[in-house]
Amino acid sequence: MSTEPSTFTVNDMTCSHCVGTLTRALNEALPGAAVEIDLASHKVRVNGDAVVAAEAIREAGYTPEPA
Repeated sequence: MSTEPSTFTVNDMTCSHCVGTLTRALNEALPGAAVEIDLASHKVRVNGDAVVAAEAIREAGYTPEPA
């Protein structure tokens, strides 16, 4: 697993509940990975496999776009 950071734009992330949902999904998919979420800019940054992270975001109900 890569530990290089991956950044996604998640435009359908609109509130603090979304942030919590995405944080939990990413922590479950990539245990121990650093997750940073900026609601104001709709950016999600995670250290770990970008494919796994994107799939976790999709499975949580959101649309990740490479940033």
